[in-house]
Amino acid sequence: MEFVGVLVLILGLTLLAGHFAQRIGIPAVVGQLLVGIVLGPGVLGVIHSNEITAVFSEIGVIILMFLAGLESDLKMLKRYIKPALVVAVMGVILPIVLVGGASLIFGVSPMEALFIGVIFSATSVSISVEVLKEYQTLNTKEGATILGAAVADDILGVLLLGVMIALTSSSGGSRTSLGGALFYQVLFFIAVYVIGKWLVPMLMRAADHLYITAARPVMSIIICLGLAWLADVAGLSGAIGAFFAGVAVSLTDENDELNESIEPIGYAVFIPVFFVSVGLSMSFAGLQSVIGLIVTLTVLATLTKLLGCGAGAYLSGFDVTSSGVIGAGMISRGEMALITLQIGYGEHLMSETYYSAIVLVIVLVTLIAPFILKDAIKYNKRAMAR
Repeated sequence: MEFVGVLVLILGLTLLAGHFAQRIGIPAVVGQLLVGIVLGPGVLGVIHSNEITAVFSEIGVIILMFLAGLESDLKMLKRYIKPALVVAVMGVILPIVLVGGASLIFGVSPMEALFIGVIFSATSVSISVEVLKEYQTLNTKEGATILGAAVADDILGVLLLGVMIALTSSSGGSRTSLGGALFYQVLFFIAVYVIGKWLVPMLMRAADHLYITAARPVMSIIICLGLAWLADVAGLSGAIGAFFAGVAVSLTDENDELNESIEPIGYAVFIPVFFVSVGLSMSFAGLQSVIGLIVTLTVLATLTKLLGCGAGAYLSGFDVTSSGVIGAGMISRGEMALITLQIGYGEHLMSETYYSAIVLVIVLVTLIAPFILKDAIKYNKRAMAR
C-alpha cells in the first residue's frame, strides 16, 4: 500500500501545481515537472522511481499520445507529411553535428560524443502535445507537422541507435541485426495500416453490441494498448503505436464520446505520474565538475531543434512564426531521450562519468521547452490576427 500513499501525494501536488502554474501564465505541465524535481532525489528525496512508477508513467505516455491521435485530423496529417519529414531530418542532423561536436570539445570520446548527439536527436512530443492541447493548437497545420515529424524523428532515432549498437557489437555489445530491426519496423507499419483500415472499425462495431458499461471506451483502450505493445515489439516507442491507434479510432463514429471517456482516465492518474517521473530523473550529485558541459549541451540541445526544425519548416513553405511554433514543438526530449540514454548505457555506449550530466540536460531541456512553445504559439496567433 506504500505506493498508494505516494500516488495520493503526486496527484494532490500536481493538481495544485498545475492550477497555480496556469494562474501565473505558465503551462500546467511545467508545474507538474517541478513537483517531480522537488519531491525526487534532486531536492527532498521523498519519492524515488520504482517499477510501479515506471509502469504508471509508461501508461501515461501511451494514453496521452492516444488522445493526441483521437484529436488529430487525418487529412491534415496526410497533407503535411512531406514538411514533417523535412523537419524531422533537419532536427536529427543538427543535434548530432553540434551537440556531438561540442561534447568532443569537453574531452568526451568520439563514440560517446556521437551517442550523445543521437540522444538529443530524439524528440518527446508527448509534453509538446500537452501544451498544444492547452492552447488549442493541436489540430492545426503546425500541430499536424509536429506530430508527423515526431513519428519520423522517433524512427530515425531508433535506426541511428541500432547502427551504433551494431558498430560496437564486436566489442561485446548487443548483436542485434540492424536489418532485422528495420524489417520489424516496416512490418509494424504494414500491420498498423491493416489494423486501422479493417480490424479497428470491426472491433468498435462489435463493442456496440456488448451488454456492458463503457464497452466502446474499453475496446478503444484495448486497441490503444495493443498497438503500443506491437510498436514496442517492433523496437519503436509504444507512444507511436498509441498515436496511430488514436488516429484509427478517430475515424470511427462517436469520436467525441470516446475522448470524453478516456481523457479523465489519463489525467486522473497516469499522465500526472508521467510528468512527475521525468522530474524524478534529476539528480545534482557530483555534477560540479561537468557544469560547463551541462550548460553548453542545454543551450545547444534547445537551439538545434528550435532552429533546425524551424528551418526545415521554413524551407517547406511555412512562414516565420509558424516555423517558430514547429521548431519549439520539437525541442522537448523527455522520455524518448531518457529511453535512448538507458539503452545505450546498457550497451556501454555511455560511461558512468557523463550519465547523470546527460540526464540533467534532458530534464532541463524538457522544462525549458513548454515555455518556448507557449510564447511561440502566442506570437503566431498575434501574427495571424493582424
